[in-house]
Amino acid sequence: MAAAACFCGFAALAAAVPGGATLGFDRALLLALRAPGDAADPLGPEWLEKAARDLTSLGSVFVLCLLAAAGVGVLLRMERGRAAVFVLASTGGAVLLSRLAKDLVDRPRPDLVPHGDMALSASFPSGHAMLSAATYLTLAGVATRMLADPRPGRCAIVLALALTGLVGASRVHLGVHWPTDVIAGWLGGAGWALLCLRVVRLGAEPGATPRQTGKTGRLET
Repeated sequence: MAAAACFCGFAALAAAVPGGATLGFDRALLLALRAPGDAADPLGPEWLEKAARDLTSLGSVFVLCLLAAAGVGVLLRMERGRAAVFVLASTGGAVLLSRLAKDLVDRPRPDLVPHGDMALSASFPSGHAMLSAATYLTLAGVATRMLADPRPGRCAIVLALALTGLVGASRVHLGVHWPTDVIAGWLGGAGWALLCLRVVRLGAEPGATPRQTGKTGRLET
């Protein structure tokens, strides 16, 4: 099962990080993204660093809570109360899991390079990566299940994956996370979103998938 595979990967990284098993990989990749001989200078033009700061804001708790709240508002307006509760549970649960993992692992932030963004909490896992994965994939999953045409749903999932990837990459580019922090965040967030979707399928549906009936093309939910 995909969720189980994600959680196994997350657990493996959480177990390896405290002993320093991933440090060689983390150091090599983080330094590879810096100008040779100048760890303070990220690779690429100046606009790329500005773009990284813009992208990283798409994974902040404030922005993701706004998006989740907007999604909940739309679902309530559509009288999809179960779907709204599902979005709240998935997003809120990811916040709690991220905080718990940070407190348990308590990994320091990278000290090899200057930080390009404010970073106050522990490093593992990347909260930006984990919360963006959980929130964007949850919203895309709900949209997919509520649309009669699967093509927009597939586009939503691709967009969710792209945004999640860019947010995580921006955290490494800005030097505020080790690469394995971001990988763990992706795995944990995706695993949590997939688990929530699985629970919903086994129990109450968040909203029946619309389907076309008859020749009129009327959508039935």
